[in-house]
Amino acid sequence: MIEIRNLYKRYHNHHGSPWVLKDINLSFPKGVSVGLVGRNGAGKSTLLRLIAGMDHPERGSIERNCRVSWPIGLAGGFQGSMTGRQNVKFVARVHGGRNKEQEIIDRVQDFAEIGDAFDEPIKTYSSGMRSRLNFGLSLAFDFDVYLSDEATSVGDRAFKAKAAKAFKDKVGQASLIMVSHGEGILKDLCQAGVYLRDGEAFWYDDVEEAIEAYHAETDGNSEDHPLGPPVRPARLAEPSTQDEARQQLQRRRKELQDARALFEEAKEKDLIPRQRRHYGDAFRTAQQNFKDAQARLKAFQESPDDGAG
Repeated sequence: MIEIRNLYKRYHNHHGSPWVLKDINLSFPKGVSVGLVGRNGAGKSTLLRLIAGMDHPERGSIERNCRVSWPIGLAGGFQGSMTGRQNVKFVARVHGGRNKEQEIIDRVQDFAEIGDAFDEPIKTYSSGMRSRLNFGLSLAFDFDVYLSDEATSVGDRAFKAKAAKAFKDKVGQASLIMVSHGEGILKDLCQAGVYLRDGEAFWYDDVEEAIEAYHAETDGNSEDHPLGPPVRPARLAEPSTQDEARQQLQRRRKELQDARALFEEAKEKDLIPRQRRHYGDAFRTAQQNFKDAQARLKAFQESPDDGAG
């Protein structure tokens, strides 16, 4: 599971420093693949880099209780003066693959399909060649969660199909957190979705609902949600310890606070009943989820074996 708590991120420049991401709270459950959607510049790639540990938040924290890949599809991360083969050999050793070094090199060379360029310096590669090498290298290791940033859009039709199949083969063994403008691949591979808008993140248990929310923004049909999408409760696994139950209660409390704030704003703005209903339903769902989380924590506290730790 990956837990993101109260995360803020911005990049300082001479134009000012607006928040790219602000107060992000997300739980990525084990075994659930998630699609990230939003406008260009919404922070999708930034969020992937933060999850991977390639960048650091301004505030907040990210807890990774699993092995997470680097973002597949990004062209960076290689040493330009070294060849593709040398880069792969170096990464294999860093990730503990010394005993399988040659096997990893062969697998990456075969998957990337860049021919003799494999023994040429990375700085001579096109961005597509770098992405192919990155893709093959990522799949050569067994991660619990694979991060993908438009990885399936690289190359010709045959390579795109090969990339999509590689991800499908991973489903069941690992999960994905994926950015793609190809909605078909998101629907094929992801169950849940996160919609990024104005620096905020909205969780949807169904990726198609996240895509619909994105369409409502881009198509100008968001009149039913004039204050932004209603709060969508995160999918949380049944807690197995008192500490997990306490963390879930904190998450449900934050969801309840956010849902209440939107509902109160909807009432103050005197929205029409259809619009207000969306926020009211979200508020009532958040109330019930909070009560359920309180009951779970109380059950642990009252148990002879409290399950702490």
